[in-house]
Order: sequence, then C-alpha cells, then structure tokens
Amino acid sequence: MLNPQLNRDGSLQHLLSIEGLPRTLVTHILDTAAGFAGLVDPRREVKKLPLLRGRSVFNLFFENSTRTRTTFEIAAARLSADVINLNVSVSSTSKGESLLDTIDNLSAMHADIFVVRHSQSGAPYLIAKHLDKVRSSAEHPHIHVINAGDGRHAHPTQGLLDAYTIRHFKKDFTKLRVAIVGDVLHSRVARSDIHALTTLGVPEVRVIGPRTLLPSGIEQMGVSVFTDMAKGLDGVDVIMMLRLQNERMNGALLPSAHEYFKSYGLTAEKLALAAPDAIVMHPGPMNRGVEIESSVADGAQSVILPQVTFGIAVRMAVMSILAAA
Repeated sequence: MLNPQLNRDGSLQHLLSIEGLPRTLVTHILDTAAGFAGLVDPRREVKKLPLLRGRSVFNLFFENSTRTRTTFEIAAARLSADVINLNVSVSSTSKGESLLDTIDNLSAMHADIFVVRHSQSGAPYLIAKHLDKVRSSAEHPHIHVINAGDGRHAHPTQGLLDAYTIRHFKKDFTKLRVAIVGDVLHSRVARSDIHALTTLGVPEVRVIGPRTLLPSGIEQMGVSVFTDMAKGLDGVDVIMMLRLQNERMNGALLPSAHEYFKSYGLTAEKLALAAPDAIVMHPGPMNRGVEIESSVADGAQSVILPQVTFGIAVRMAVMSILAAA
C-alpha cells in the first residue's frame, strides 16, 4: 500500500507523521534544514529566499499554539510565501461548518500548503485524503498538508527539529543513548521523537516515567522502559524532558506535582547521572519546578533555546521540499 505521505516516485507530498518515512527522506529533510540554518541564526542579518514566492501557506490551528504557529509563520515568510493565520477554533467550525467544508472553502482561496493543528488524532490524514481525492479536477491544484500536531498521535516537525538538534550537537546517531522522560502517554512529541530516532539508527531509546504515564505495549516501538529515573538516566547522552499534559488527562494519574517533581523532575543531581557531556532538551512549554529545575533549564548543558531556532530551519526545509514536489 502506498504511503499517503509520498508520491508514486517516493517524494514527499504531505508530512503527516515520521512513522513510515524512509531514513533517506528523513536525512534529506535534516540536510536541507542545515542549508537554511544560517538564515535563522539570530546573529546574522535576516535574508529571504524566493522558493515559495507566489505561494500561499494557511496556518489552520484548531487548537491553540503560540510557539509552533509562530515558527511556521517565520519559516514561510523567510521563503517569501504569503502567510494566512486562521484561528479556526473560534470561527467557521464553531458555527456548525464541518471540517471538510472548511477545507473546501479555503482550497477555493488558492491555498498551496495547509499547516494543520488539531485536537483530534487523524484530522490531518482526513484532510490530506480529502484533498488528494478532489485534486483531479482542474479547480483543485495539489495542496500539501503538514501536520503541526494532532491529538496524542504525532507532531512530525517537532520530531524532526529534535533530531536535527541532536545531530547538531552529537553528530552521530548510531552511538547514542537517548532518554525521553515524563508524560509519554499523552505526548505526540514522544511518539514522533521515537519514530525519528529509531529511523535514524539510534541504538538505544529509553522512556522514563511513572507507570500511569507510559502507554501499554510501548516496548513494541523499540524502546526500553524505566520507571526508576536514576536507572533510566544512567550514562545517557541526550535527555528529552516532556511536560505534563494536564489538559489531556482523564482522572488523577499522579498524586501531586510536588511528588512528580521529586521522582521525575530533572535536577542537577539527576543530570549528573547521565554522561558528562549529555544535552538537555524540552519541546516546550516548560513547567519549571514540575518536570525541570530552572538551574538545569538555563544551565550549560541545556539546548532548549537552540531547539526553537532550529525549528524554523526544519520547517523551512519541509515546506521547500513539498513545494518542489
């Protein structure tokens, strides 16, 4: 069965998930991002490339986000696209219009790329499938879909920018031990990170958290599971902290934030259990004092702010590759 993200020749037509993408394509995205990295360096003069000149990028956010939407907006603007931001959650769908009706109306406005964030898992897949079905008519040119986060399912550009950050600081994926710590159960970022890292050849990916916040059967994704923070962090090269997704929790899965921090919050003492040159990452937004101590978040081993900067280059790479498809 053909991957819905790929054209028949294997090139990228949508970015819906890292799962199922070949390593060569994931590496191509990271290599392309490296070429754009100079354009997002805050120490350099901002330049624009004409790669998306005359193209329209619609940011369709059915779920609130500041950081992700802003970096997509900056990335599209650096590529000279026309950017339209729509907070759809308070507009058409709240008036009773269906998701696909909204997409059809926006398609008629000559969109080229939809960046979609939605609280329901699978919504970007539904949109991409619908667009591929109707694009055979002349009035519906090919519109590309980028998943900017759907429910608990996937956040592929975050997974890619995390992989880019790790490659930037650690160079070789094939010698790393990576720990993903916290609320894995509700985290689409964790799933995308696991798919990215295993695809790129990381030999050991660990997930660490209380049993109530770890999905059953997650071992089948090729990870090692730890409920003891000290054992899980022993000798790792990369620590990816996840925030507690309180908005997605049903019922009390933890005794308290204080108890959680005591067992699973990243402190300087716990960081010392990792490799001496380990890097600390966080997809944001951070809950300081809940999953990470401020001295660690702002410390010498933290690469949290470079992650944000690299995110612009990675999103530029994805959009430029789609536009060329």
